[in-house]
Amino acid sequence: MEGRPLRLESVVTALLLDRLHRAGLGDVVAVEPVSGGLAALAGIATRRDAPPVFVKAFAEAPDGDVFAAEAEGLAALRELGGVATPDVILADRELLVLSVLRARPGRAAFWEQLAHAVARLHRGTTHKRFGWPRDNWLGRRRQVNTWAEDGFAFFAQHRLLRWLGEPRVDAALGPADRAALERLCDRLPELLPDRPACLTHGDLWAPNVMATPDGRPALIDPAVSYTWAEVDLAHLWSAVPPPEARRFFDVYAELTSLDAGWRDRMPIIQLRQHLAVLAQIEPDWGVADLIRATLTPFRTRR
Repeated sequence: MEGRPLRLESVVTALLLDRLHRAGLGDVVAVEPVSGGLAALAGIATRRDAPPVFVKAFAEAPDGDVFAAEAEGLAALRELGGVATPDVILADRELLVLSVLRARPGRAAFWEQLAHAVARLHRGTTHKRFGWPRDNWLGRRRQVNTWAEDGFAFFAQHRLLRWLGEPRVDAALGPADRAALERLCDRLPELLPDRPACLTHGDLWAPNVMATPDGRPALIDPAVSYTWAEVDLAHLWSAVPPPEARRFFDVYAELTSLDAGWRDRMPIIQLRQHLAVLAQIEPDWGVADLIRATLTPFRTRR
């Protein structure tokens, strides 16, 4: 695999092969590491008696049922939202095994198909409360999904302020930054429209968009919850999607009657993802500076 040291490749291969055999998939004869994920090790496993499978694991097993929660999220997207996802073959505390998907094609028509799928997901799964039946994970950190009636309170407490106290966040954001974040949270009802909750993917950026064997859009690596649809929109918009993805936003806006001011809201909603990256990724891709820039208007009291 390009860019991965050979020694690291062999370590990844050995770890995944061992986990697969221990999980009962004794017909796996080889594993080819793949890149793309930020938190887990991953590869394509060749089997003697069955089609190849995608496998994902952490070098050190996480403290929690990360893969069971991910499998549950994939099932929810497929069964409740009608979105294509890989089949779950095995999910335990050490390993996630899925059917193999294709790389997404670089065509605007594909992104238009995705816009229809995501709009159908958001419009068809409205919910009276915000949250999810249990916590799940965004990367290697717990995503708190405690039920709430108020979307503004849910987003403030469980999607923004939740990241304060994480060591990397506290090291990067000073007292003035944290106070500004708290002021922003207090003003969310005047900054964002009051919208219902719906089922969201929760980590929707281009690397988590793939294609089924017959070429339809498929989604991977969810961190599902019932929250604002614009959580998905903000992450895809803010995470530098490929040029052909521009069609997605036009079509999604048409299908959902999205108002013209949606782009202005994206930096505030994307704070959730920036804080999650700041808490987990080193280097932080410049998100600390983006967070501070978004917080600038909230540094003094009104």
